Amino acid sequence: MTEPAQAWPALPVSDWEPTYDTLHMYTQVVGKVPLALRPMVNHWWQVALDLTARGLTTGPVPHGERTFTLDLDLLDHELRIDTSAGQRRTVPLGAAVRVFYADVMAALHDLGLDVTIWPHPVEVRDPVPFADDDVHSTYDGAQAERFFHVLRQVYDVLTQFRARFTGKASPVQFWWGSFDLSATRYSGRPLEPPANADRITRLTYTAEQSAVGFWPGGTWVNGKRVEQPILYAYSYPEPDGIRGQAVAPDVAGFDADLGEFVLGYDELRRAAEPRTAILDFAQSTFEAGARLQDWPLSTLEWTPPAPSPRAR
Repeated sequence: MTEPAQAWPALPVSDWEPTYDTLHMYTQVVGKVPLALRPMVNHWWQVALDLTARGLTTGPVPHGERTFTLDLDLLDHELRIDTSAGQRRTVPLGAAVRVFYADVMAALHDLGLDVTIWPHPVEVRDPVPFADDDVHSTYDGAQAERFFHVLRQVYDVLTQFRARFTGKASPVQFWWGSFDLSATRYSGRPLEPPANADRITRLTYTAEQSAVGFWPGGTWVNGKRVEQPILYAYSYPEPDGIRGQAVAPDVAGFDADLGEFVLGYDELRRAAEPRTAILDFAQSTFEAGARLQDWPLSTLEWTPPAPSPRAR
């Protein structure tokens, strides 16, 4: 059945970039809190945010004898901080990043949850320290909500894709540094990361892997400008011959500038069944790389049974 067009609204970068940039900085402030308090997990999995029915969350974060969560509610447009002792503080979304950062730190202090974070954004061009950032001060709630509704649908499809794999695989995670949603599969073969890699890269690329994700567009780390959201996929290390592989749907292909397979969001919106198109893109790009790297697919993939209320 064809999905209604409004389920996948237009999301050009130019329409919401000031809000996008401000929301990106909000997520960095929030995401650096679990980075400071959780033990390191392979591939940085402990720092990523998860989705809720209303936005993004850190999930439970330890602090002494207590646990707390930070939830970015993109429907009511507030940050909620809840503790295991039943305490709550809220910080409205909409202020300049400088104000948001100060309010979050003050709320945590008021709850007895003092934490020291590195107060500088990462993985962005021209970073401004949070305490000085009046540059990012635009927040349109309707635009943020529109982005969230696209994000949650992609999350659902990537979760279905992840369920097909029995090997080591990441959760479907939202990365506040690069502001993208992704899921990664692993062949089980370790790798030595590049000798000149920075700390993030060195602790990420320690194993052969295949990733698929959603990025809302903007300026890529290598300077290329992407004016619409994209679905992307890559294999690491890049296998010989991958760039010439045909993938599904037909409008998807390898972008040499980005070094990844790409399915543009505008092309996705025009598909009769966008969710099927995402699954086809994820599966075909995975298979293209896995075949070239000789992954043991017969032992790593399965068809999960349908959910059942009678399951035990």
